[in-house]
Amino acid sequence: MSQATTITASKPAWIELSTPDPAASRDFYAQLFGWNVEVSPDPQYGGYAMARIGGADVAGIGPKQSEQTPTAWGIYIGTDDADALASKVQAAGGTVVASPFDVGDQGRMAVLADPTGGVISAWQAAKMRNFLSNQPNTLGWAELNARGLEKAIPFYESVFGWTHKVTPFGEGQEYTEFQVDGESVAGAMEMNPAVPAEVPSYWTVYFGVEDVDAAYRRAIELGGREMLAPQDYPGGRFAILSDPQGATFALFKSARQ
Repeated sequence: MSQATTITASKPAWIELSTPDPAASRDFYAQLFGWNVEVSPDPQYGGYAMARIGGADVAGIGPKQSEQTPTAWGIYIGTDDADALASKVQAAGGTVVASPFDVGDQGRMAVLADPTGGVISAWQAAKMRNFLSNQPNTLGWAELNARGLEKAIPFYESVFGWTHKVTPFGEGQEYTEFQVDGESVAGAMEMNPAVPAEVPSYWTVYFGVEDVDAAYRRAIELGGREMLAPQDYPGGRFAILSDPQGATFALFKSARQ
C-alpha cells in the first residue's frame, strides 16, 4: 500500500472519531500517534478537530451528535458524485442513513448502511482532499465484520464498484479483500458467532505502526483497554483495543513493511 494525499474514488478517503469527550480523545491519540490536533475555530463545525502529521490531514475527531450516536471510528470512501452513489444504495439492499449534504466548503458526504447494518460514509471532496494514509500512525486498513457477509459483498460491489477475492484464513475461515483495479483497499470477514447478538455489523480502522507491541503498551498506559492482545497473522502482526471513551481501533504492521 502507498501514501495517498488526494481523494481517490472508491478508496478510503477519510476517517473520523465520534466521541463523548473530544478533548480527552484528542489527547489520547495525540500522545499515542504523535498527531498534531487542532480544533476548528469556525462554529459551523461544532468543535471538530483535524489531526495532522507533517501538515497532512490524517483523521478527524468530533463530538457525538446525540446520545444515540455510537462512540466509534467512522470510515469514508471517496466518490466523484455523492448523490449518484446514494441513489444506488436502496436498490443494492442498503439504507441511506443521512442523505448527501455539504460540509461547509470542504466537500459533500452521505452516510450509508449495508444490508447487514454496517455503517460507512461517502466523501466527495471539494477543499478537503489532503488525506494521508498508509504511512506510520495513519490509516493502513479498514475491515468489515459482518453478520451475513454474503449479503454485504454484492452491496459494496454495486455501490462502490469494488470487486473481491477470497482467501483461506485460519481453520475453516475465509477472508475477503475488496479491490479497485486489482488493488486491495479494504477487508471483510464473517463476525465470530461468539460476539453478543446485540452487536451489529461494524467497520474497524487499522492504524499502521512501526512496532505493534510498543504501540499497544503505550495505548494501555494512556488508558486504552485490551480487546485482542498483539498476535501474528499471515500478513503481519496486529492488536485490537478500545480507547478510554470506548471506541474500538486496531494496530497493525504488515510483514511486507
